[in-house]
Amino acid sequence: MIKAVAETENLDDFHLSRLLVLLGSADARQKKQQDKLKAVEGITKLAKLDFLLRYPTCLERALAQLGKDPGDAAVQPRERTSIESAMVRFRYGPWDARYRRWLGLLAARGLITLGVEGNTVQIGLTDAGRQLADQFRTDQLYGDLATRADVVLKAVGSMNATRLKNFVYEVVPEIIDMKWGEEIMP
Repeated sequence: MIKAVAETENLDDFHLSRLLVLLGSADARQKKQQDKLKAVEGITKLAKLDFLLRYPTCLERALAQLGKDPGDAAVQPRERTSIESAMVRFRYGPWDARYRRWLGLLAARGLITLGVEGNTVQIGLTDAGRQLADQFRTDQLYGDLATRADVVLKAVGSMNATRLKNFVYEVVPEIIDMKWGEEIMP
């Protein structure tokens, strides 16, 4: 089982599909087409939004901190005890360094646009990316993930990257003192 989970963790497509679902939620929140072209402002912000999506027990804590219903995270009993729910501390927090790779793969496949405004990478969906994200979001296999992505964006999507980073450290303070590779328990 552990070997299967480790292999899944190393499959780019697993992460790319989740990021498309998340970007689809961000894109859907935008009112104007111009805003949709930069649905998420910054790789750092994307990583933190994805962190809350990947680790729903941390999302529960975030919702509680915001005075919102932690039940909105809809954490399943299996998610509280599965090996996938354990998080590992990476170099810059619980988010790992593969985001640039994943964004490059999505851009190379024509699914996202990447632009730069100042020092910030603007990440948006192309029409093809929006179509695929919508397919994932309506697929029963991705239903829980899509709903949770909407909850994440509604709860913290308006925060800028710095505020979101600080907020995550408030909600999951054990991250600060952990050593690389150490596991964060839900």
